[in-house]
Amino acid sequence: MLQFLHIKNLALMEEASLEFEDGFIAVTGETGAGKSVLLGALSLLSGARADRSVIRQGANTCELEAALCLADSEEIDRYLDELGLPRCVDGALLLRRVVGRKRMARAQINGSLTTLANLRNLGEYWIDFHGPGEPQKLFKERWQCLLLDCYAGLKDALADYREGFRKWVRWRAEVDSLRAGERLSEDEQAFIRSQIGLIDAAEVTEAGISELERDYNRLNRAQDLGSLVSSIESGLRGTDSATDKLSSLLVQARELAAMDEEAVAMADRLESMIIELEDLGADYRGLMDGLDADQEHLDRLQERVDLWYEVKRKFGPEVGHVLEKRASLERRLASQGDVEGAIARRERDLAALHGELDKQAEVIRRKRVKEAAAFSRQAEKLINALGFKKARLQIEVLREPALTEHGNSKVRMLFAPNPGLDLRPLKHIASSGEIARVMLALKAVLARVDATPLLVFDEVDANVGGEIAHTVGRELKMLGNHHQVICVTHLPQVAARGQSHFLVSKRQGTTSTSIAITPLHESKADRVEELARMLGDRSSAPARQHAEELLRR
Repeated sequence: MLQFLHIKNLALMEEASLEFEDGFIAVTGETGAGKSVLLGALSLLSGARADRSVIRQGANTCELEAALCLADSEEIDRYLDELGLPRCVDGALLLRRVVGRKRMARAQINGSLTTLANLRNLGEYWIDFHGPGEPQKLFKERWQCLLLDCYAGLKDALADYREGFRKWVRWRAEVDSLRAGERLSEDEQAFIRSQIGLIDAAEVTEAGISELERDYNRLNRAQDLGSLVSSIESGLRGTDSATDKLSSLLVQARELAAMDEEAVAMADRLESMIIELEDLGADYRGLMDGLDADQEHLDRLQERVDLWYEVKRKFGPEVGHVLEKRASLERRLASQGDVEGAIARRERDLAALHGELDKQAEVIRRKRVKEAAAFSRQAEKLINALGFKKARLQIEVLREPALTEHGNSKVRMLFAPNPGLDLRPLKHIASSGEIARVMLALKAVLARVDATPLLVFDEVDANVGGEIAHTVGRELKMLGNHHQVICVTHLPQVAARGQSHFLVSKRQGTTSTSIAITPLHESKADRVEELARMLGDRSSAPARQHAEELLRR
């Protein structure tokens, strides 16, 4: 669950530090008070894009921090391992995001810098938003299918199927490309062969080119190299050299060793040093080998270097670029030799893969059919509790004529809000109030199988009132038994159900405006006053009496 949230310089909010409990959390306030700031902070921490307009006027940066305590962090830890980021310690997930006016934005997970994409992908594990636009999604059959698949637990099966389906699409495109591919003329094929021959003549390998360039540079600078090598060798091994001087010192060291046993080891080290210097001088002399090459060798070396420079100019500055180009030329040439054979082989691969995908899609379809009945029964029961008398909801699983990214079937939700009406697709019959309640019912059913720890509802109770508001509040509180639920609401019947209650208020001075978020659940009097305001009049005795009654219920 979300335990701590720190907001600094976001929109009209200067700074706030909030601590949260588990269960159902109600967020209320006057219209336009800025309740969206709290949801905006959570959205940014879950990876939503942001521009500099989110930064409070007069500030240079907007800073957001959150600490979550996860009862089971195993899945998130596996994802963090894939990203090379620190795991959660004792189930604690720490998030931080900074948006600056002049500096690059920064995101951190468990103290380590990361990308916005990683923050966004991680957000799918810990938070799920349900906003005012959510009901409109119900009109799309693709989203209806997603809801059923979530309920049916088909995430892994669909991931495997889609991986295979994407491979099938790539192979199909490859076959189409081969069939429509350009045929090379004899002259074009001869030219490609000449280019491959040019690369081969240059003997292009990482080791070979490195040796060629080294030998060429050495021979070009043979005189300078020879002079330096001679000077170094003379200093190491010649008359009055380091070896010569150390040899005279060795004589004295041996005399000292004869008088003191502790000096024996030091004399041995000195002798080893002299031997090492002798060997080093010989190694430097070895650098001269090959520098006295004859003119024929020099000419061959120059030809190879000239050829390599020509190859680089044509095909790329590095060995890797040249070899990649050669492979590309080879593939293009090879494709001309056995196009029909290549097509036949890939067609066999496609047929085998399609057969496997057919089996996977059928397993997914049967699971959808089985779970659709259970899902619709539970949702229908809850829909009727939300104010419908005898509404019906049916989920159809229809077979598709061909495989798609979603399998061999699609999902369609049918709804009849009143007795005597035929079941029809949701988009044809549901009013805004009806669709909002249908969405809430579906989300409530799904939440029982959803492992996401934090659910955020933004005015999900819109177009709902009266007795139905009590049912909405009850369902949100029941969701709070399995998740942490944050709900922005204008309904006192819903707000009264919250185990925690936060008030968002706007403060306006003569030259500035700011937003504050205050916990009300610590004071019954403050909470009664807010509920009375939501009922219409905070100074009215009946309203305050009603507010107290709502809290008692």
